[in-house]
Amino acid sequence: MVEPIKPSTREEREKWLKEAHYNVFQLKAEQVYIDLLTDSGTGAMSDRQWSALMLGDESYAGATSFYKFEAVVQKLFGMQYVIPTHQGRAAENVLFSYLVKEGDVVPGNAHFDTTKGHIESRKAKAVDVTCDDAKDTQKEVPFKGNVSLEKLEKVLTENKGKVPFMVLTVTNNTVGGQPVSMENIKATVQLCHSFNVPVVMDSARFAENAYFIKTREEEYKDKSIKEIAKEMYEGVDAMLMSAKKDGVVNMGGFIATNNKEWYEGAKLFCIPFEGYVTYGGMNGRDLNALAEGLMENTEYEMLHTRIHQVQYLASLLDEYDIPYQRPAGGHAIFVDADKILSKIPKEEFPAQTLTCELYLEAGIRACEIGYMLADRDPVTRENRFNGLDLLRLAIPRRVYTDNHMKVIAAALKNVYDRRDSITRGVAIEWEAPLMRHFTVRLKRL
Repeated sequence: MVEPIKPSTREEREKWLKEAHYNVFQLKAEQVYIDLLTDSGTGAMSDRQWSALMLGDESYAGATSFYKFEAVVQKLFGMQYVIPTHQGRAAENVLFSYLVKEGDVVPGNAHFDTTKGHIESRKAKAVDVTCDDAKDTQKEVPFKGNVSLEKLEKVLTENKGKVPFMVLTVTNNTVGGQPVSMENIKATVQLCHSFNVPVVMDSARFAENAYFIKTREEEYKDKSIKEIAKEMYEGVDAMLMSAKKDGVVNMGGFIATNNKEWYEGAKLFCIPFEGYVTYGGMNGRDLNALAEGLMENTEYEMLHTRIHQVQYLASLLDEYDIPYQRPAGGHAIFVDADKILSKIPKEEFPAQTLTCELYLEAGIRACEIGYMLADRDPVTRENRFNGLDLLRLAIPRRVYTDNHMKVIAAALKNVYDRRDSITRGVAIEWEAPLMRHFTVRLKRL
């Protein structure tokens, strides 16, 4: 539906941002003109999804909506056992409660914030095994989200008996929404299985990853998105899904696996955490909408329209010479804050500062994916400055027009043009011990 959006003045935005302690998560929605904080649960559902939603039944156990949803997951991914949850981080919490123990080591291609948080909160260690190409934002490589098989093999060799599974994230959000090739998926699974280590696919944006496989891997150009998606999961042991992304719903997630032992173990935690296993914190009507969304978003035309809009924004930034993680990802543009605010030391969080500056410029709310999100090392408590420091412009599905993209690009250009005058960043006044970026309180220096 459509809602009125009221433009604001610079003076108002300065006041609101200060009240939010320079953390855009703390802003009220009505204080935001264009909201690019996330593409999670912020998309617009289709007429078919709304129709499906009206048909949902609300039985506590055995609802027909669950069996419709289960059948879609089984058809798309080839996974026999399905557990719904209310969102992706809930799926992580349920499965990791069963699988992750203190002292475990969980490799992955740049674990996202909640994934890493669920691992580290259980006193286990998350180890990044992403390919080195991802570190150079200006390098044009088609599959920057790939796993480095050399890094992965080293972790598996050095930690035998301590690796409960490997997390394979498609697309790889933390390094810029970058895809993983089918070749790399299969090689990763094969390597892990040679060490008797299962693979869990973090699948929030699996459909966009399948689109990039179709458009960037020659042998898949004539295959449908659904065929590619099915092949992606052929050797995978389980999947975790935040359905608020490529399921195009406002709330929902699930676990799926062919491992009956894992299914039975996860059920033990689903029931007390999420609810009975045929609804898992979801309404029956929402399960119906999710089933329809999964089918719709595995059509090429739907994905092409969305990803084209992200690429269009990238083309506008190219005109202004604004550096971002290249090539453009599937759900967002990730602007390289280190290259823009080069006068700000890493200890003052350049990407978080750029997030604030973009909001002050035009009321556009984006998200820092960088040093603030990276959190502190759980042992040394030192800030982790070894990754990229990016400003993510996440584009909700079926929400904004190309004219909005022009406004976003122009606002960012204005900040870019005055970048040399931005010489100080932000400092932390208070932070939570885990996943601090959601609630951190900052001050401008």
